[in-house]
Amino acid sequence: MLASQQPSNSQHQLIGHYEAAIENNPDDRELYWKLGSAYLLNGREEDAQMTWMTVLSEADNEVESWTHELFLHLWTEATECEKQGDQESAFLLYFYICEIVPTSIQGLLKLLQAIISLENDEGLDSLIDRLTVILASDSSTFDNQSYENLLLETIDQLLEKIPSYPGVGDLLKAAVFHVDESLPLMKVLLPHAVRIAHSLRRYSVAVEISEAYLLKYPDNYEFLGHLAGFYQSSGDYKKGILTAKRHFDLAPGLAEKIFSSHLVLRGLLNAGGFWEEAVQASHSHIELLSSLTLENTKNLHSAHTLRLFNSGYYLPYLQDSFENRKRINRVTQLCQGNVQSYSPKLGQHNGNLQSRRSPDRSSSQKIRIGYLSHCMCQHSVGWLARWLIQYHDRDKFELFGYFITDRPYDSLYQFYVKQFDQTCCLEVEFGQDTQAFAQRIYDDGIDILIDLDSITLDVTCEVLAMKPAPIQATWLGWDAIGMSAIDYFIADPYVLPENAQDYYTEKIWRLPDTYLAVDGFEVGVPTLNREDLGIATESVIFLTAQRGYKRHRDTAVLQMKIILGTPDSYLLIKGFADDQAIQTFFYEIADEVGVDRDRLRFLASDPSEAVHRANLRIADIVLDTYPYNGATTTMETLWMEVPIVTRVGEQFAARNSYTMMMNAGIIEGIAWSAEEYIEWGIKLGTNAQLRQDVSWKLRQSKQTSPLWNSKAFTKNMEQAYLEMYDAYVQTAHAEQPA
Repeated sequence: MLASQQPSNSQHQLIGHYEAAIENNPDDRELYWKLGSAYLLNGREEDAQMTWMTVLSEADNEVESWTHELFLHLWTEATECEKQGDQESAFLLYFYICEIVPTSIQGLLKLLQAIISLENDEGLDSLIDRLTVILASDSSTFDNQSYENLLLETIDQLLEKIPSYPGVGDLLKAAVFHVDESLPLMKVLLPHAVRIAHSLRRYSVAVEISEAYLLKYPDNYEFLGHLAGFYQSSGDYKKGILTAKRHFDLAPGLAEKIFSSHLVLRGLLNAGGFWEEAVQASHSHIELLSSLTLENTKNLHSAHTLRLFNSGYYLPYLQDSFENRKRINRVTQLCQGNVQSYSPKLGQHNGNLQSRRSPDRSSSQKIRIGYLSHCMCQHSVGWLARWLIQYHDRDKFELFGYFITDRPYDSLYQFYVKQFDQTCCLEVEFGQDTQAFAQRIYDDGIDILIDLDSITLDVTCEVLAMKPAPIQATWLGWDAIGMSAIDYFIADPYVLPENAQDYYTEKIWRLPDTYLAVDGFEVGVPTLNREDLGIATESVIFLTAQRGYKRHRDTAVLQMKIILGTPDSYLLIKGFADDQAIQTFFYEIADEVGVDRDRLRFLASDPSEAVHRANLRIADIVLDTYPYNGATTTMETLWMEVPIVTRVGEQFAARNSYTMMMNAGIIEGIAWSAEEYIEWGIKLGTNAQLRQDVSWKLRQSKQTSPLWNSKAFTKNMEQAYLEMYDAYVQTAHAEQPA
């Protein structure tokens, strides 16, 4: 039997009824079709086949017509079983439809749906292959619109349930040519591609979906933009760059060209070895941003507004200057105006909605804190923010978690879900309802909304621009967003210079010690050793471990000069980037400075964060990046008690390592110029006792330093929240009529 069918009394009675009817009307073919179905659904498959085949064998010249009659009968029976929720019976009937008419596309599609519904992949491989071959053999569109709808429905179910199943990509490539219009196909494929990429992080599957669509519609601007991002995130940087450039060529307006330019820059910097081209691209990008005016950002489509939000994201990676801050502020402020023009005012969607609760200075009322992010999961922000959430005083604060993208498979995500009193999740898909999400925050009566994403995610910016909470602040995830809807940017005495407020639209709220603290990190078992790397025990190992877009050429030159000035030293290079491009990048600089290429080692990615931390111990000194420092990597380095050399700049991104080192009680390795960076590198590289002293101080700091005291840090954050809220209450009461 194909499926475990339990004989039923009703089917048994039907068999008797049809057998008697056939004795009285032996020429009525419909009775044979019905008797065969009754046999089949009663578990008597051989009798069903015999009944049908006996009739068809007598068809002579009418076999095609009679077969079609049987097909229609089984189709009607199968759809009726589906309506009744009997998926197993529907599966059996569709299976025999495909046996009787092997080339029936609609039969194969319904059989595929039935298998997906039953979550039984027996025979699924051959069915997908069979359907692919049939679809590929005829590139014409379906004559019947219902066929096309059935195909789209099946694709939708396939991508929802088993998007990574072998052969799905080939099936899509054959299927796209049977859909006559581009929009219905895009409405099915694009949301799945975005969800699979960003929620499931299966970028290669998202690439397959996009490539399939673009086979038929190669100039679709929307899909090309997503595909460029999917390629880059999957590590296929060259295709990502080329696709982004094609996307730029097709861009119809200024906002679209800025987004395309951003994609090109993203690809070049992520690859890590296209420095000169990236610099040229950044100049062009800045010119495009400078062209933006209030006039050409009015009445933009929401998708175009969203993409403008993070168009300044990569500027701090190329230059340490508050000019970047000004550019970002200007763009995001224009975006905020556009969002507020197309979004209904919160609280007015429904006349029955209660107004936000009135400000209350009563000590008995808990302050409602909302945390908004797509990073409360296994992400750098997720690893760093968990201590604050865990240590919050639940007698004073009620916590709400607003997650962007659902990650049920992620253990750290599950940790966060359990920490909050209430949670809400917005799936980042094509056409997501951010207004409803912002309305939910408003309806929850959030007093202070903490943004953990900044401009790393456009959706977060859009939600914040709607001002769903009376107090909104950005913390941890990046530099400030730069729009007036955000009230505060949380910093500390070191991570921003004293004059920084002149460049920020948000009020800088400086905590007393550090803007970040953790109790530590999980550490695994190291997988690196000197012997495997061909490095002697007495040699000095420098390590630089960052993503490709932090590989500024000027800093790489300084690092190579440190290697040149430190006898018997090696540089280990690790991070996500284009392997060939990054090797060429460092080899060329080594040749230029006069460092033997044999003194460089390129490391593969580690299997987990815990192993990455354990492997940091192979280094004698870690060399930080500039103008964009490490953040999580710096924290991990200090926790593993490894000396670090950093260069301090003026922008937030160029001062993260500085504040972390200061809050760990370490000044050795803090450089204020390129020359000092080289000096500290050589000094630490040539002075083993100095390295030991720094390591000892780091070990001791775990007991005394603000950086490793999350409970004290949480109290400082909570005090800041109380003061923010008190200031809001005082202002609200002052504005109330007497």
